[in-house]
Amino acid sequence: MKQAAPNQQMQAVLDELAALGGKPIATLTATEARKQPTPTDAVMALLRKRGGTQPTSMVTTVDRPVGGAAGELPARIYTPVGTAPFPVLLYFHGGGFVLADKDVYDAGPRALAQAANCVVVSVDYRKGPEHRFPAAHDDAVAAYRWLLKHAQSLQGDPQRIAVGGESAGGNLAANVAIAARDQGLQMPVHQLLVYPMASSDMNTPSYVENADAKPLNKAMMVWFGEQYFQDPADAKDPRINLVSAKLKQLPPTTIITAQIDPLRSGGEELAALLKSADVDVALKHYQGVTHEFFGMGAAVDEAKQAVAFSAARLKPDFAR
Repeated sequence: MKQAAPNQQMQAVLDELAALGGKPIATLTATEARKQPTPTDAVMALLRKRGGTQPTSMVTTVDRPVGGAAGELPARIYTPVGTAPFPVLLYFHGGGFVLADKDVYDAGPRALAQAANCVVVSVDYRKGPEHRFPAAHDDAVAAYRWLLKHAQSLQGDPQRIAVGGESAGGNLAANVAIAARDQGLQMPVHQLLVYPMASSDMNTPSYVENADAKPLNKAMMVWFGEQYFQDPADAKDPRINLVSAKLKQLPPTTIITAQIDPLRSGGEELAALLKSADVDVALKHYQGVTHEFFGMGAAVDEAKQAVAFSAARLKPDFAR
């Protein structure tokens, strides 16, 4: 099946990304790859060209450490305007467990804090190849344990904590919910999985269709595995291959997928399996956009729609 064409707004961002002259990630070392222009850089370049800036948000931020599995982790706390205590969303950025950080993925958590009227805690977990599997996964669970104890100090309500993330971060969020169930921890009230890494199968319809897509393609996904896994067999671990995990008794779930994304089929499969496991799940698909669109609300209408949908799904569970 032929790769779909991006819509006009999405194409404008992709054109800016191409103009920034990045090299193919799969040909680089991790250190080199981390210096390449990002989709966030492309959005900012587009806004500058148009004489605009990121929309003003009524959210304050502070950077502070939170507890991880092997020491403190950098985190950014987003706090909305209003009266505390707020519900809390623990958020994990994307980047294939190798790239990016809370700065690159600032727009999504910022928009969610405002739209869902919640404190968002965006955590920088350890990444490969310096820290291989399951380092990021251990950090995600440790950060959740930390937040259960310290939410109140962040103007949060410790009884109303959700988890979420984009791409690799969506995988981590799902792992936190599974670990909470299996380790007898307080269950997150919701999990928001934005184009999550959910399946290790690279022969799905969306992988075939989007093998050469931008900004994420099959070669990059292979490279991410080489950087993060200790052994190729790690790809089949249910913490990576979520579609093989036990999915019963998990919290209400929202899954966001993008049309032009090799991970799309995995997200769809995960949604179907969660539904079969009697989990309250909503799958929302966005046409004409690529992987990474969620944080592009300043330039792509579908991003604003996806944030609004996510907030509408979070709010009822935050209100319980």
